[in-house]
Amino acid sequence: MMNIVLAFILTAIVSYFIGCTPSAYLVGRAFKGVDIRQVGSHNMGAMNVFYTIGFWPGMLVLAADIIKGMLALCFSYLIATSLFQVPAEYVLPVEMAAGVAVIAGHNFPVFLKFKGGKGGATAIGVLAFLLAWVMWIDVGGVKIPIPWGCVIYLASFLLLMLITRWPTFSYGISFIAFPLLAWFAYHDPGLTVYSICIALVPILMYIPRIKQILGKSGGSFKRAIFRKNLKDRM
Repeated sequence: MMNIVLAFILTAIVSYFIGCTPSAYLVGRAFKGVDIRQVGSHNMGAMNVFYTIGFWPGMLVLAADIIKGMLALCFSYLIATSLFQVPAEYVLPVEMAAGVAVIAGHNFPVFLKFKGGKGGATAIGVLAFLLAWVMWIDVGGVKIPIPWGCVIYLASFLLLMLITRWPTFSYGISFIAFPLLAWFAYHDPGLTVYSICIALVPILMYIPRIKQILGKSGGSFKRAIFRKNLKDRM
């Protein structure tokens, strides 16, 4: 039992500090010498970097934040199975705790006075790791793994982006792919509830920003969603 408790504690600490890595802040400083929290939408996330720093810096931040979520769960798995050798039934709960901790680190980083991002990309990394739904396909005699969970989420996001041109709305709604996977592919009520809760974190964090966007569109939700120009977001 002590090993299980220690696994949870160490996982939470390691995952929190992985989440604290302020990729958007570091990229803003490195590419333009600015504090990303003081420009654009003032959000320390990939979308703000896209608009204020550039496309490729934004892609770098997006990739880094997603990898943070995955990396935290990788470490949690190693900590649980190799370091503390916890029983198999506790490995998933340890990973789930790591997911919560890494998002908390991203949103409330100790290095930046607890003022971080919204946790969207990091949440994608967490859920994409837990609900990868990997299936192997045979291509010319070679077995290739396809992470259908990631594919479904990405397809949903791209489709909504084409329709709405609102990145925040698109990636927020696309989160529904993960609870559906947890229920229909994994048949796991616990993972279903967990994925819903994780998805709600960035959505709730974005409520003030959504209100700002609605204010700029004259209070029209339809006008806010179906915008002709992506930069209207600013």
